[in-house]
Amino acid sequence: MTLRRACVMGHPVAHSRSPMIHGYWLKTLGIPGAYELKDLTAEAFPAFITNLAGNGYVGGNVTVPHKEAAFRLVAGRDEAAEAIGAVNTLWLENGRLMGGNSDTHGFIANLDERARGWDVPGCRALVLGAGGAGRSAVYALKRRGAEVHVVNRTVSRAQDLAARFGVRAHGFDAVPRLLRDTDVLVNCTSLGLAGKPPLQIDLGPLKPSAVVYDVVYVPLETGLLAAARKRGHRTVDGLGMLLQQAGFGFRKWFGGNPKVTPELRAMVEADIVAKTPK
Repeated sequence: MTLRRACVMGHPVAHSRSPMIHGYWLKTLGIPGAYELKDLTAEAFPAFITNLAGNGYVGGNVTVPHKEAAFRLVAGRDEAAEAIGAVNTLWLENGRLMGGNSDTHGFIANLDERARGWDVPGCRALVLGAGGAGRSAVYALKRRGAEVHVVNRTVSRAQDLAARFGVRAHGFDAVPRLLRDTDVLVNCTSLGLAGKPPLQIDLGPLKPSAVVYDVVYVPLETGLLAAARKRGHRTVDGLGMLLQQAGFGFRKWFGGNPKVTPELRAMVEADIVAKTPK
């Protein structure tokens, strides 16, 4: 039997925890396969993925900075990738290179698991940040029927995202006013990430029932989540999004039914804690 190989492609890519996640599933499901790191510059990436099979791979994940390039290079895309304008998962279908975006699934599956019942009737969501993570969050929340407001320091970027998805755009000065009616607050900026400045936001106007979600997962509990927890809010960290989105590609490449188990989460959590500067 030929060993099926997949990889994660980015630059840099050594920090990726995807090999740990997929390696766990390959082992626990008893599937012969391999998942590897592939550091590719912007110049090398197009030639590599357009000859993915020739390079010995059945598919892979795409990370920074190649998601938009992958979107342009694939022969076909799924609905989420078309909507968001970025591809993070590649697979071969009848010899054609296909692309999808699993971040939307990961985002919403994590929210469903960690904050059951969040989608109350008339749910209002406030998304901070209009980059790639913000696009995925807005798309996923809108599909679930939430009224979505997006905030960005560069207001024109929020306006572009709002026009794309039919949501409402604001500058950061609107946050205190918007928080009063928010049911789900989502940080999709890099603020609060290890080595980055903290997200400066007063949660005072937020109602007690609101859920606070941070897509950052290094550290596992950001300053935003710590402040929300102290106020009694339900909190959702970003690690579950990483874990939940990974299953989409695994099924394409290897089959089986990968599960996000407590054992898998604990293994990745331990790695994050060990490698996060104190």
